Amino acid sequence: MNVGIDTMGGDFAPQEALRGVKKYLEEDKSNGIKITLFGDAEAIKEIIVAENIPTGSIEIVATTQVIGMHEHPTKALKEKTDSSIAAGFQYLAKGKTDAFISAGNTGAMLVGALFNLKTIEGILRPVISSIIPKQNGGTGLILDVGLNADCKPEQLNQFATLGAVYARHVLEIENPKVGLINVGEEEGKGNILTQGTYPLLKENQQINFIGNIEGRDTFNDKADVMVCDGFTGNIILKLAESIYDISKKEAPESGYLNRFNFEIYGGTPVLGVAHPVIVGHGISKATAFSNMIRVAEKMLKTDVLHKLKDAIQPR
Repeated sequence: MNVGIDTMGGDFAPQEALRGVKKYLEEDKSNGIKITLFGDAEAIKEIIVAENIPTGSIEIVATTQVIGMHEHPTKALKEKTDSSIAAGFQYLAKGKTDAFISAGNTGAMLVGALFNLKTIEGILRPVISSIIPKQNGGTGLILDVGLNADCKPEQLNQFATLGAVYARHVLEIENPKVGLINVGEEEGKGNILTQGTYPLLKENQQINFIGNIEGRDTFNDKADVMVCDGFTGNIILKLAESIYDISKKEAPESGYLNRFNFEIYGGTPVLGVAHPVIVGHGISKATAFSNMIRVAEKMLKTDVLHKLKDAIQPR
């Protein structure tokens, strides 16, 4: 397995990305994963020496350009073909790496994933998901969290299937409960989208659908997989991030609230494209990068993308 990493993406690049690589290599010595680093070769080499990072499983691919956090994604990818993100996707598309990670420009990562990689046959739209800590000590999955602001019922139904497969094989939830985020629990509640989605989920034999869930159910154990459009999901995700920020100021010793630290979960996988792509937060530090590598590793070892394909195209 070979995991590609954009070392130039994020507010603390490239140092924190490389510290994350070091952390991963020190903690997971027996996994045999190769890591390909994309970015400023001289800067990478200097940090490798300064941080005493083992190089036996590392390859460096020199790039000369960086896509900034606020650049227009499509324009930047088209004009900066020697950027660390563009090169990372080129390697992934050609099979030179098996997964790609970045904490850089989120839009560029999503555009790169959509236009450089094949979408799994049968996927209506790729989706991004995020981990939500549950009060019972477990974790839940919410999707979409921003890629598809406007959706159709058929797409939410497919998101539910993708989320259930990911939760089963990567989060190791044996029979994940799937809930539709809505403004009420009763069937028939909600807007046109949720009203149209409910009967599709109810008939979906690929999932364990438990019905509608409300906002107050997001952090309890009512549902393991929570389905919504990207507009709603992104608001919930940013709310969860704000809860963590507030908790560090008001209740720093809260075991539960500390689990809202995004670094624990690494990054957000793009589900529906042919290879693992992990998008990290722009303020990711070493722990987040290390855990993003672990997410990519788990996705590859469980062969979850083929399982997603089988679920979308049942034999």
